[in-house]
Formats: sequence, structure tokens, C-alpha cells
Amino acid sequence: MTDLVKRLLVGRALRSTQLHDQLLPKRVALPVFASDALSSVAYAPQEILVILSLAGATFYSYSPWVAAAVVLVMLVVVASYRQNVHAYPSGGGDYEVATTNLGANAGLTVASALLVDYVLTVAVSVANGADYVGATIPFVAEHRPLVAIGIVVILTVINLRGLRESGVAFAIPTYAFMIAVIGMVLWGMFRLLVLGDDLRAPTADYRIVSEQADLAGFALAFLVLRAFSSGCAALTGVEAISNGVPAFRKPKSRNAATTLLLMGGIAVTMFSGIIFLGLKSGVKVTEPANVARDILINGHPAGPDYYQQPIIAQVASAVFGDGSALFVVISAVTALILFLAANTAFNGFPVLGSILAQDRYLPRQLHTRGDRLAFSNGIVLLAAGAGLLIWAFNADVSKLLNLYIVGVFVSFTLSQLGMVRHWTRHLKTETDPKVRFRMLRARVINGFGGVMTGIVLVVVLLTKFTHGAYIVCIAMPVLFLMMKGIRHHYDRVAEELAAPEEGEHDESMLPARNHAVVLVSKIHKPTLRALAYAKATRPSTLEAVTVSVDADEAARLQEEWDRRGIPVPLKILDSPYREITGPVLEYVKSLRRRSPRDVVSVYIPEYVVGHWWEHLLHNQSALRLKGRLLFKPGVMVTSVPWQLASSDRLKSRPVGLAPGAARRSYSAPAPKDDQVKA
Repeated sequence: MTDLVKRLLVGRALRSTQLHDQLLPKRVALPVFASDALSSVAYAPQEILVILSLAGATFYSYSPWVAAAVVLVMLVVVASYRQNVHAYPSGGGDYEVATTNLGANAGLTVASALLVDYVLTVAVSVANGADYVGATIPFVAEHRPLVAIGIVVILTVINLRGLRESGVAFAIPTYAFMIAVIGMVLWGMFRLLVLGDDLRAPTADYRIVSEQADLAGFALAFLVLRAFSSGCAALTGVEAISNGVPAFRKPKSRNAATTLLLMGGIAVTMFSGIIFLGLKSGVKVTEPANVARDILINGHPAGPDYYQQPIIAQVASAVFGDGSALFVVISAVTALILFLAANTAFNGFPVLGSILAQDRYLPRQLHTRGDRLAFSNGIVLLAAGAGLLIWAFNADVSKLLNLYIVGVFVSFTLSQLGMVRHWTRHLKTETDPKVRFRMLRARVINGFGGVMTGIVLVVVLLTKFTHGAYIVCIAMPVLFLMMKGIRHHYDRVAEELAAPEEGEHDESMLPARNHAVVLVSKIHKPTLRALAYAKATRPSTLEAVTVSVDADEAARLQEEWDRRGIPVPLKILDSPYREITGPVLEYVKSLRRRSPRDVVSVYIPEYVVGHWWEHLLHNQSALRLKGRLLFKPGVMVTSVPWQLASSDRLKSRPVGLAPGAARRSYSAPAPKDDQVKA
């Protein structure tokens, strides 16, 4: 039943050789890896205006300069990451760059920042989309956290089906968003610059009550810097392509670099166009918590019933007309892209988690691919983390946004500094003038990128720390220390398990004798099979052991044992408290105390049932006993199964055979004497 549900949701399993078929062409990779960066234009321009509105709408005049600074940083970061994907195409991205060039601690710092940021990407994008839809659908507004978590579950299932299927599922909505927004920007420009029309947003005639009037000097600079740091949310997701290079078709680096350039050009166009049209049409926005008080309509506060339309909706209303078909299309695809933006994290987080697991900084389970050749464990872990954040913050976008961009700029800065070290190291050995020129140019680009992103990181920390960024500043070190602890554990285990070198003598590998113990509850087929199997292993000693919970039953077992003449001695352990596990453990320990160099092999007969409900009808004493024995040194535990009829179900029979039909088996010919090797 469980397998059927899994196949319906995830799909049939794929062979490892089919991994090539799951690699992405550029046209599919663009929506898969760029949806986060592209969707940020739905809120990054608005965040600039929201922060500037604290000083009144007149301070919107600073927004073009703030937007220009954001665009400059975005172009520099895109150019820098094009160098990254060429130099490090393995998919480690910022983590690999920092580890290789700045050391393991710098790499772990980047990894912890990215892991936190990926979880926040899912939480922010999905919560923002739920908030957007909730403005028109009351049910979503009333149950926003549950709806957001439901969307995370849907995205998880889609991504568990594999890269290609998730890419195709997200390609159409993402391309629809790009075409719709760029089309809106171009038509708005045409109306303004060619037709000379006057664009009017729904809030053009409204006023904003400023909380901080007559700002100057340091206060003004701080406000502008805060607006800049909020606008830099447009850069989130740029790093995802460098982490996802292995998912591209060959030539991987070139295709990833081209996709990165396309994403940067489209994002800059949409971001700049929305800011320009928003200012030209008179858009007014303020902090969501203060809308009812700060927005004045005809000189009066808007009141609690007023709904503040997002900036894209207001620009679409000004360009196409409120309520028009194109306005509805713009609103619909924008809400959808906010949900799909989380897909970038669903592709970046599992790949990074796999690389960290391979380096023994995360559990090894994150390194393995699932049935659909996706890193299923990483996908599920990301979904669980995002769901917890959404629930903890009640899907409040304003609170989540303050946590959002700290981690990504930590990774940006360390990555670019690492790339400068990378080019410097290679320049010492490179003699070809053309190659040296390319390296010098790349170093200048990465150096400038490191300076720019470092400045942005400082600004973000200064302006957002008390607004919630401190949580990320706590979470990153905790994650860093956790990964160091995991690596220490794996290193310690590897040291303990290391095989001795050739010629060395390890006493622990050479037990003096093997004492075999077969656990018996009654005489039946599983017991007889376990006795026969244990005898076939030729132990030094062999005995059967039973625990006497009921004296009469133990006596009857001894009588039947003697009557059948079973050639194995039966030892009965007394259990006054009717416990099975304790007496067996104590007896095994007594054998070990008498001969510490000997090995005790415990054989446990078990019968196997076929239906899940049958497990509920049988106690799990054997499972509990095995769990306790595994922690005892010098004790080997062997399960001897006996399959009941229910376990031999139709699905296990060869195709075409009816129940009870004979099966033909084939065996390889026995090897000749000269083919047998020790």
C-alpha cells in the first residue's frame, strides 16, 4: 500500500543510467533556477518605496538612485558568478569556492548561510504568495499558514518527481510571468514616451503621513541605506545557478553562464521598469502594519478595510486599466510566480546538502539520490524547515523578509574573495598572455564584486539587525557548530573502524572461540531452522536458551525437547518479573565475562508476515532484543527468518506463473579446482 501511494505521488523509479535524461537544457533550466531571482521583482521595488515612505512620499525622489545602486550590484554579482561557474562547475558553488581558497571554516560559514537562506526563500516566497492570494480569497486570508504549508507540500511532491518534471511544470508559469511583466513595461513605456499618455495608479491621489519628517544628515543617509538593503532582496537566488551546474546539459559551464546572463538581463529589465512606471504613475505604498493610519484618502485615514495593492498590481492597473483582462493576467501570474519562486531553493538546497554530506558535514543520507534521481532527503528536509518557519511566524511576510538577505550576502562576499584568491594563485603559474589577461579581468570583476557585496552586507546588518536579522546571526553559528560536530563524529568513527595495515596484528579480529546461542520460545519450524543453521556454522559450543516466564510452560518445553531428542542442550533462564530481554542480556554478558576473547553468536528465529496489519498482531520482542544486543561488544546477532504464506504475495511471483506453479531455477556450474581461490 505504501509503495502504491509513493508511485502515484512520485512516479516510477528511474535507473541510475537515466540520469542524463534528467539533465536540463537552458530553456528549462532558466525557470528552474531563476524563478526566485525573477520573482523578487514582485516585492523588491515595493520594499524600496515602503522604507522611503517613512519620511513621506516626497522622499520617493531618492528611489531612482537607490534602484540604480541595486541594479549596479546585481550586474556586478551576475558578472562575478559567471566566473564562478566556469572555474567551479562541480556544483559546490560558493561553498566549494570558499573552502578551496579560504579554508574549511570559511566554506562552512558559506554553507550555513546558504542553507538558512534556502529555507527562508521557501518560507518567504510561499508566504508572500499566500498573502497575495488571500487579498482576493477570504478563505486563504483566514487560514494563511495552513494554505502556505499546503503549497510547500505540493512543491515537495513535484520536486520529488525529478528535475525534468519539476522544470516542465514550472516553465510555463515562469515564462508567462516574464512575458507579462516585460510586456507591461514595454507597453507602459510606449504609452508614456510615444503616445504621451498620463498613467495614473489607483493610489496616485492618496497622501502618506510621514513618521519621520524633515530628515537630514545621518538620519537621511540611514533611511536611504535601509531602502537600499531592502531593495537588494532582488539579488536573492542569483547564486542558485552556480550550485546547480551539474543539472545542466553539456557543456555545463557554458550553459550555466548563459542562463545566468539571461536571468540577470531579464531581472534588471523588470526591476527597473516597475520602479520607473511606479514613480511615473504615482504609486503610494507604506508598511503593511501602518496602512490604515498612514495612507490618507481625501484627507482621511484609509481605515482597517483598506487593502494596499502590491506595486505590480498598481502599475498593471495604470497601464492596462483596473479590472481589465490583462490586469487580471498580471495579478494571476505574479501570485503564481511567488509560489514557484520556492522551486529555486528546492533545486539548490538538496545539491548543496549532498555535497556537504559527501564531505561528512551533514548526514550521509543527504548524499544519496531517490527513486527519481533527485536528492529526495534534502528536498524533504528543506520542506520541513520551511514549514516550521511558516508556522512559527504565522506566514507573516514582513517578519520573514527581515531575516531574508543576510545569509545570501555572507555567501556572496566570501565567494568573491575566494575567487580573487583563486585567480591570484593561478596567475603565479600561468605564462600564456591571453590566458593571463582573461584571469586578470576575472580577478578585477570578482574583486569589485567582493567589495560591493561586502558593503551591502554591512549595510544589511546595520539596518536590519534589530528588525529580525539577529535571528539569522544566531542560526548560522548554531548550524556551523552542528556541521563541525557531525564531521568530528564521522572522523572519529572512521578512525575506529580503520582496517589494520598489512602485517599488523589486531587481536579484536581473532576471537579464540565462538559460542552459539539459539533463542527458543517453543518448538516449531522457525526454531528447528535456526538450530540447523547455527549448527551449520560450526561454532565451538552450541546451546539453546529459553526464558521461563511461566514455570509450567518451561517444564512442558523441556519435556518435549527431551522427547524429541534434539541434540542441543537447552538452558532455561528464570525471569521472576516476566521479562524476556533482561535475562538474555545478563546471560550473554556472563559468557563474555568468563571468556573476554570469545565471541557470542546469538541466533534469533523470526517469522515474516506480508501485511502491515499483521505486524500489529505479533509482539516485537525479537526487534527489541536485537536492538539491545547490538550495543554489546563481542556479540554477533543473526536473524533466521521463516516466511509465512502471507509474505509470498502475488507480486513476488514471476510473471505468468499461477499460484502454486512450479518454478525453474538455474545454477551456475561448479568451479574447477584451479578456479577456487582463498
